[in-house]
Amino acid sequence: STLSDRLLELTGTIEPGGKKQFLDKLEVERERGITVKAQTCSMIYKYKGLDYLLHLVDTPGHVDFFQETRRSYASCGGALLVVDASQGVQAQTVANFYLAFAEGLHLLPVINKIDLPSADANRALEQMQTSFELDPAKAVLVSAKTGHNVEAILPNVIEQIPAPKGDLHKPLRLLLVDSWYSNYKGVILLVRIFDGQVRAGDQVVSFATGIRYHVGEVGIMYPDQTPQSILRAGQVGYIYFNPGMKRSQEAKVGDTYTLASTQHLVEPLPGFEDPKPMVFVAAFPVDQSNYAHLEDSINRIALNDRSVSLQKESSVALGAGWRLGFLGTLHCSVFEDRLRQEHGAAVVITPPTVPFKVISPSGDEKLISNPADFPDTDVITQRKLTLSEPYVSATITTPEPYLGPVMELCEANRGTQTSLEFFGGAQCLLKYELPLTQLVDDFFGTLKSLTRGYASLDYEPAGFRPSPLVKLQLHVNRVPVDAVARVVHSSQAERLGRAWVTRFKQHVDRQMFEIVIQAVAGRRIVARDTIKPFRKDVLEKLHAADAGRRRKLLDKQKEGRKKLRAVGNVVIDQKAFQKFLAK
Repeated sequence: STLSDRLLELTGTIEPGGKKQFLDKLEVERERGITVKAQTCSMIYKYKGLDYLLHLVDTPGHVDFFQETRRSYASCGGALLVVDASQGVQAQTVANFYLAFAEGLHLLPVINKIDLPSADANRALEQMQTSFELDPAKAVLVSAKTGHNVEAILPNVIEQIPAPKGDLHKPLRLLLVDSWYSNYKGVILLVRIFDGQVRAGDQVVSFATGIRYHVGEVGIMYPDQTPQSILRAGQVGYIYFNPGMKRSQEAKVGDTYTLASTQHLVEPLPGFEDPKPMVFVAAFPVDQSNYAHLEDSINRIALNDRSVSLQKESSVALGAGWRLGFLGTLHCSVFEDRLRQEHGAAVVITPPTVPFKVISPSGDEKLISNPADFPDTDVITQRKLTLSEPYVSATITTPEPYLGPVMELCEANRGTQTSLEFFGGAQCLLKYELPLTQLVDDFFGTLKSLTRGYASLDYEPAGFRPSPLVKLQLHVNRVPVDAVARVVHSSQAERLGRAWVTRFKQHVDRQMFEIVIQAVAGRRIVARDTIKPFRKDVLEKLHAADAGRRRKLLDKQKEGRKKLRAVGNVVIDQKAFQKFLAK
């Protein structure tokens, strides 16, 4: 994002010394120092007497926002492969290189942060050549922070990255790359024009929905929405309709649009796969009177992030809420931060879970994303069901001194090593196949702690595999708590059950009844603890020698307790569940 700032300043698109990380629009992006949403901007650059129109996209690097990156690549002809001179090639660099390579993009290597005392540009160049077979002679060494040598990037872009191809005289064919919602204009589309041209007043039709629209305005992002009279083949710009597109579900990313009059002459473009949620959580308002506000907040964020899946849910312990599906744990964490920061929502989020497959002997498959729908142990045995959990292929880069602890961490999380490579001096590239359920359980945080922040992690789905799974539930006085349930590997049920019972006990107040807290895996109780009831000292005024009177008072107290248990019930305050589920 800092490099984007320097390029925008260099081309006069924004004023120097203005807002830092100009293309990071969200508060959570600035707070965390990461890019979450791909942002686009057009630039005009004069080179050898000619004006060039350049289209810049600042893309996320993290695997959770892989769909954002892939969509961005579809609107471009090349990419700057930016490598940190102090850290070298990381797992994300490897993943994004192969993604760009598969899309056929021309890559220009850029070594950044050469001003740091720990920078080793030669090592980074060597790693780039070893890993990606990119020519070190074509690399540009820069410091985005100080602006050193940034001016050498754009001439290399013009010389090395080919201009977009497209025929102005062919029928219009444009690809929907991204969209966002405006309260005044409706859904605004970011499009790449492959053939033809489009202007305000044209009638266009969607191949995905068949709905026709009248174009209200076309323009480019320079740096904000700047209206133009026409968009031509090769350009990337925005379009909104008049009357506006009201439902964001109509704007299917990857859809092809053409003029209504030439629909029969145009072949639709390939488009993109719909992202599949990999991590699920339940969200409940802290106070049920705020349910409508939470619903409105979730829907507003989901308008501009359609990779989030939504489903209503209710819990006896926590009330009405939502089950949300995300592409990964960072995606989930960013969504939660946006709920709190942008909408002031007070929300309780349950620990993340992953989907599981239940396969019958006849081959029928059912995908389960909610632990409450997981079949009982008796049903699994009687129907001879097979349980499968999702695995991922994880790529980890780490300095050589930390290799041992990283391997131990992966083995402890049921990982299987597939490869180990050494490159560029003291760097290691590890590949492991890991269960996704282990990865969402703070694996990345532990990895960073073990390696003092030097390791990096990237992963991609590797299918489902059979596994001995059980549903772990918390019982209070033998009644299951629906909000606290999780599907886990049978080998981890006991350890997790003990931790749950110990932690939950800390948040429950003593009552007039005995409270029994149990962790139950399938039909087996794996952990138990008891909170003793308040008890009046009926022997306080009794003389020590009066044994008959002593026995009589204790028996009377015992009978009173039996009556109390028969008519009373344990009421656990909702705040106890909220504190237990809080991070």
